[in-house]
Amino acid sequence: MHDVIVVGGGPTGFLTALGLAQAGVGVVLLEAGDHIVDSPRAAVYHWSLLDGLERLGIREEAEATGIVKDDYTWLIRKTGEHIRYRLDVLNDRTDYNYNINMGQDVLANIARTRLEKLSNAEIRFGARVEALAQDGDGVTVTLADGEAVRAKYLVGADGAGSTVRQALGLTFDGFTWPERFIATNVYHDFAGAGYGLSTMVVDDKWGAVIVIIAQDGLWRCTYMEDASLPEESYLDRLPAAYEHLLPGEGGYELFSAAPYKMHQRCASQFRVGRVVLAGDSAHVTNPTGGFGLTTGLFDCYALWPTLAAIILDRASPDLLDIWAAERRAIFLEKTSPMACQYKDFLFHECGGDKAKLEEAIAGMRRMQDDPDYCRERLMFTKRMETTSPAER
Repeated sequence: MHDVIVVGGGPTGFLTALGLAQAGVGVVLLEAGDHIVDSPRAAVYHWSLLDGLERLGIREEAEATGIVKDDYTWLIRKTGEHIRYRLDVLNDRTDYNYNINMGQDVLANIARTRLEKLSNAEIRFGARVEALAQDGDGVTVTLADGEAVRAKYLVGADGAGSTVRQALGLTFDGFTWPERFIATNVYHDFAGAGYGLSTMVVDDKWGAVIVIIAQDGLWRCTYMEDASLPEESYLDRLPAAYEHLLPGEGGYELFSAAPYKMHQRCASQFRVGRVVLAGDSAHVTNPTGGFGLTTGLFDCYALWPTLAAIILDRASPDLLDIWAAERRAIFLEKTSPMACQYKDFLFHECGGDKAKLEEAIAGMRRMQDDPDYCRERLMFTKRMETTSPAER
């Protein structure tokens, strides 16, 4: 019997498995697909996440592989105003006063490579979980081919459509937005048009999140369209959208694109017996601001030391209840409200409320001009973190 089964081969699953295995826990990671999904998804790793990557021993590799950047630009489209600020105001708060930009598949692959070298870890692709049962001693999953895999504990990190969550009979409470996000990876000279390495375009029609994500000049350009439009023809509409979204001169080379629904949802519980949920299996948010991935990785950073203490040091399993309650509260009280606020500002100009919009823009201007205020605002993502109950 394994110590822990991790279901799901995204960054939350792979980093959780890596932390557990490096601590000495026996882990098997089960991923339904044949490979790590590489379609455009989350791409920004906030400065506050880098301590956790350092603890896992992969920060330097992530920095060498991705784009290290410390600047932000907010472009107010209707006025042409560029509001800029930098992360160097965090110099006295952290050793990592920068973000890393790269596709989430890149980070998952970094963790996968490390995990493959550990004798107490196993990775299985094409291993689709069909059923789950647990008893007082462990958890058993049944795969699509009928094979049973058993462990003392199970981490469900298998995304928004989580089979694990559904098998537990948990509700996924919240709502689905009436818009669709289109995430595209594209080669275009954004920098030559004066865009920062991270540029948030504020506009109620053509708002966008535009960030560089690879050292070869690949950018992520994410915009929004009405979800009532047929999803299957989104690529037909992309050239017209790019006419509004791509600045400056020169053409573009589309590398990849993916449409996806946006949700604000949270599981009714993050722990049921010997099974816990982390990342998108537990909670999903619209991606504005990059807070969903941030919260998922903070789930992981607090979870793997807790499980390791329970398995290796015979700490109380009740620590998982503390972890679950704290992580759920973080999403409901911090992550989801802030992501909604960012979406309202960036893509809807605060719903047409001119006073509210001007207040939001004034706050951005203050971040540009007032280092103390900027520092306090930038600390927000750090407040999505909780420490492992086993390490207190």
